[in-house]
Amino acid sequence: MVVESQQGIFDDAWHAETGVGLTTEQLAQLAKAAQWAQEVVGDDLASTGESLLSHAARVAVILANLKVDAATRIASLLTIMPPEAANPKTRLDTIASVFGQEVVTLVDGSRALLRVGNLTGQAVVTDSVAGDQKEKQRQMLLAMAADLRIVLMRLASRLQTLVWYAQEKVPCPEALAQETLSLYTPLANRLGVWQIKWEMEDLAFRFLHPQTYKKIAKQLEEKRAERETFIAEMIEVIQSSLAKAGIAARVTGRPKHIYSIWNKMQTKNLQFRDLSDLRALRIIVNSERDCYGALALVHALWTPESAEYDDYISRPKPNGYRSLHTVVSDEFGRDFEIQIRTEEMHYFAEYGLAAHWRYKEAGARGGQESAGSRYDKKIARMRQLLAGEVAGQDLRALQSSSESSPETAADRVYVLTPQGRVIDLPVGATPVDFAYHLHTDLGHRCRGAKVDGQMVPLLKQLKTGQTVEVITTKSGGPSRDWLNPQLGYLVSSRARAKVRGWFNAVELQERISQGQAMVDKELQRLGKTAVNQENLATQLGFSRADDLYVAVAKDEFSLRHIDAALRGDDKATAEPEEATVTAKRFSSGDESVSRTGKSGVLVVGVDSLLTQLAGCCRPVPPDEIVGFVTRGRGVTIHREDCRAYAALIKKQPERKIEVDWGETGQTLYPVNLSVRAPERPHLLRDLSEVFARLRINVVGINTQSRRTLAHLVFTIEVKNGDQIRLAVNALNELKGVSAERY
Repeated sequence: MVVESQQGIFDDAWHAETGVGLTTEQLAQLAKAAQWAQEVVGDDLASTGESLLSHAARVAVILANLKVDAATRIASLLTIMPPEAANPKTRLDTIASVFGQEVVTLVDGSRALLRVGNLTGQAVVTDSVAGDQKEKQRQMLLAMAADLRIVLMRLASRLQTLVWYAQEKVPCPEALAQETLSLYTPLANRLGVWQIKWEMEDLAFRFLHPQTYKKIAKQLEEKRAERETFIAEMIEVIQSSLAKAGIAARVTGRPKHIYSIWNKMQTKNLQFRDLSDLRALRIIVNSERDCYGALALVHALWTPESAEYDDYISRPKPNGYRSLHTVVSDEFGRDFEIQIRTEEMHYFAEYGLAAHWRYKEAGARGGQESAGSRYDKKIARMRQLLAGEVAGQDLRALQSSSESSPETAADRVYVLTPQGRVIDLPVGATPVDFAYHLHTDLGHRCRGAKVDGQMVPLLKQLKTGQTVEVITTKSGGPSRDWLNPQLGYLVSSRARAKVRGWFNAVELQERISQGQAMVDKELQRLGKTAVNQENLATQLGFSRADDLYVAVAKDEFSLRHIDAALRGDDKATAEPEEATVTAKRFSSGDESVSRTGKSGVLVVGVDSLLTQLAGCCRPVPPDEIVGFVTRGRGVTIHREDCRAYAALIKKQPERKIEVDWGETGQTLYPVNLSVRAPERPHLLRDLSEVFARLRINVVGINTQSRRTLAHLVFTIEVKNGDQIRLAVNALNELKGVSAERY
């Protein structure tokens, strides 16, 4: 059966392309889906101006080239039909009765991804959080895709949109091209869908930087087809030579595309003439010994470039990556790169700790930080599915096993703000969790919520892809019911801590009022009502009057000391309590905490309570922090993992109070870095240059040496934890240097 539209989209040639590998029955279903799409959509255009029918037809061809199953190809045609209740052919129940529930799942999932993609595309985010938002969008796309094939459909659709802009010579919106590079190509890269990845990268790059694209294209003396022919010839030569040498191997290769060439020129600051890996091959052998045997054979066949040889087998990269890299030249002077590794090394590089995408995006140390996450494991599993690592199974079976695997079970939900910003929350999170994630005050004033425009109870569990709007009151605080785990209002421990902090702060204010009344009554009894109570508190050893009131209300300070102080008795001051840093009032600014005492920390729910940073652990935003209520010295702020705090709270658990970072602005916080290195000339100079390059102020240095090992403790001033990580990473790059936060 052949379905023809006015444009001749669904003709015999199209069926030949999309029907590869399908049975007669599946071909009939594909033809029926094409007929339905034509009848419902007709000559309708997409928002880009492309014919919807033409778009769906080409997407089906792209998916057929990826060798996906019939259900996916059929679903790609039906997805373009709008879900109108008036037309039975667009309803999911009708589609299920004709094409099956599997197709319905794919259609519904694809429509949901498209809707969410439109919402996130409208979100306005600052540069500082743009990268984090794109990462969350990628995670949300995968979380929403109950079936891997839905992600492939979305990638194929975006590729076809770019191809249409190129073919029709219609200006492509910059936002769409930029979104492709920042969201879709990294996703395709992680899934190992290389063909789609490089096509999208080249097209998006062409639209964003047309002059640079043309310049690089002109510099490539050979056409892509010629370079691919060269790669094929080299593969044949290598395979033949390895076979003669008795080395079993698998050889693959592909010429670099234009975006990849430009990206390498930018990241390594190279000129086009300096690139040596425009053509690259990979040899995968059975043993480490065969790696070196293959290397010797390659160097015998072609002239090696000694400066371009790297042995990552004997000297692995910091993330554990192992492989041999070499660059050789043929008799015509054409350079090409060859990587040689075992199957085990290849698996580790593609799916394990040293996964290529993670190394490229997060740096050499990035894989170590995130390799254990369930998200990374799900990505690795998906790549195995697409690469056919599990023999004898198709995408549907593998996807099912992936979903049931505990390693890939969802542990987060991804929801949207009305502005299209992605928020990730723990599974089971409610609108109250969502409100507290956005802002503490928003959570306190939360009284209702809308999910996808519909009012819902506050204990409603959120699902990935939903849009959540919080309804607030002008004032007020949380309900104590929210702390009851049986009711299920809160899942996030951080949100629960903020609610507890609110009630702790309310209790504290009540104690201040109670203590003030007691002090006023005592002064009235003594006939000293004109006494300045702030000065009196300082005289009694307190930083301010509120601290005196709290101590009095908790019976930690006797009122008789007031009478003694007013009579000038030297013994009037309170007994010394645990040592603390001199307290200051909080006020945002761009001064150093060491000079101003402005910590930038607020007791949760209160913006005027005395706080001070502990000198034992020196917390810095965004460290997880906790508070300890001292006697007469306000609240001391510790890092959550501080040993000194653990010892204090073990003895006096009732003094614990929840705290959070306030508006820190450009405040600088002192932090100690421990640096160990073998003693050598100019060591201190090299270390100091690192801080100078990063524009980090050093306010103190403590050095000591034992035999040939030097130990230096630098006290630096930073704005946040990112500067600490930058400094530690930069110091560790120096030869022989080991640095860590003290």
